[in-house]
Amino acid sequence: MVTLDGASTLAHPWEPWSLLYQLGAALVALWWAWLALDRAWLRPRRLERALRAQGLRGTPYRSPAGDVPLNARLNREARARTMPLGCHDVVPRAMPMFHQAIKENGKMSITWFGSVPRVTITKPELVREVLSNKFGHFEKLSFGRLQRLLHNGVSGHEGKKWAKHRRIINPAFHLEKLKRMMPAFAACCTELVDKWEGLARGDEPYELDVWPEMQSLTGDVISRAAFGSNYLEGKMIFQLQGELILHVGVAMNRIYIPGYMYLPTKSNRRMKQIAAEIEGMLKRIIAKRERALKAGEASSDDLLGILLQSNVEHSKGNGNGNGSSSTTSLTIDDVVGECKLFYFAGMETTSVLLTWTIVVLSMHPEWQDRAREEVLQVFGSRAPDYDGLNRLRIVTMVLYEVLRLYTPLTALQRKTYKPMELGGVRFPAGVVLVLPLLCIHHDRDVWGPDADEFRPERFAEGIAKASRGGREALAFFPFGGGPRTCIGQNFALLEAKMGLSVILQRFSFDLSPSYTHAPFPVGLLQPEHGAQVRLTRLRH
Repeated sequence: MVTLDGASTLAHPWEPWSLLYQLGAALVALWWAWLALDRAWLRPRRLERALRAQGLRGTPYRSPAGDVPLNARLNREARARTMPLGCHDVVPRAMPMFHQAIKENGKMSITWFGSVPRVTITKPELVREVLSNKFGHFEKLSFGRLQRLLHNGVSGHEGKKWAKHRRIINPAFHLEKLKRMMPAFAACCTELVDKWEGLARGDEPYELDVWPEMQSLTGDVISRAAFGSNYLEGKMIFQLQGELILHVGVAMNRIYIPGYMYLPTKSNRRMKQIAAEIEGMLKRIIAKRERALKAGEASSDDLLGILLQSNVEHSKGNGNGNGSSSTTSLTIDDVVGECKLFYFAGMETTSVLLTWTIVVLSMHPEWQDRAREEVLQVFGSRAPDYDGLNRLRIVTMVLYEVLRLYTPLTALQRKTYKPMELGGVRFPAGVVLVLPLLCIHHDRDVWGPDADEFRPERFAEGIAKASRGGREALAFFPFGGGPRTCIGQNFALLEAKMGLSVILQRFSFDLSPSYTHAPFPVGLLQPEHGAQVRLTRLRH
């Protein structure tokens, strides 16, 4: 039908569907708006009320940014200040946000990372309970794509995948395997001090920044002892990972915006490029080793060989009869993920431990002399061996005390995925529990009034009796705790003992006038402006 003005009165057949589409789009938009409102305001406020109703105090929730701007400001202010030489009260500078929160609101206090509430847990018995995760109430906090860029190894897995990787990797860190790595440890350390002696002029002190030197040393150890390659083959991986750590550290402190990591920003493109380069290098190393192992041209004594061999044996023992099983063995991508983790954790953790140990022993020459005397008594001028390293009581005490005062990984985080009770507080699902290890290691209620002082003798009777209250109040967590305790802690401690022993055999050291004491976490707790010391060759 047509009207006088020529307009048709017939409805287009698609108009009802168009209305339905518009209605559907409106409903979807309303749903997303509701989700955004719930995530940004309603849910955080519900969680805050639930926590405050039980007596917890902390910073109020004001915006989706949470305490991120406050944390950034406090970090800037902390980095603007250096610390007096000989002062080990590092928490105010290294963790200013948590230091202020605990000081103002108590040891179990609330802060906000964006719209997510974080509650600090500082009582050692509660920390042990969280790390033990007996009832499965907690999950390891994942930073998703950011974490996978840095590493994708056993420490980032959960459930059955974590159990499988841990089971396959465990043999690589058994006692006999570690003993076989001692010659590689010794060779790397000897090459380092030989280089230092070549730089020194007679008996005159020689100034050196030991921070990059320790990174080179531990990178060399990882390359030889873990992957059978020399430092030159792994050097680019270390450099790239160092750059990647800086990018990831910045990104982790930003407000979380869904999908942000997929935007083609300059930093995101660079992180993706670095991760691809590292993965490519590691795949080439792995492929080369697999070919050598199949041809019988390489041993499986190093970590990579052990990992690949354990993988093969595990597949044969648990497979379906044809020698392989995708459910019980590791894929090449899995092996690459574990290699990235070994490079990251194995190099960075031990390098910061050795660096801070040299800095602290420069501040406390009496303990440097005691440690050197012990090393010379046990080894003389010969290369340290496994049995001798295990007899180093004073050196072990020194390393433990440095780990306490300058804990490499300053905090761990766990998330409640269902309601649970801890320390008399019932936590709803979705709350992040922060375990500020550095704060715990400096807690005067736990370690006594001298908690900020360098006193290795507190470990004279072992870890169990070092803190107040003995074994029941065990409060030493440099390698985490519970079933997820760092799998490579014995590797790291042996490497640190070897490195320190060889250095003490050949050099004495004191701080350079150019050194500034400025611990700050960039991934791990690092010397922000380097670790300049003066080395003096010893004449025996």
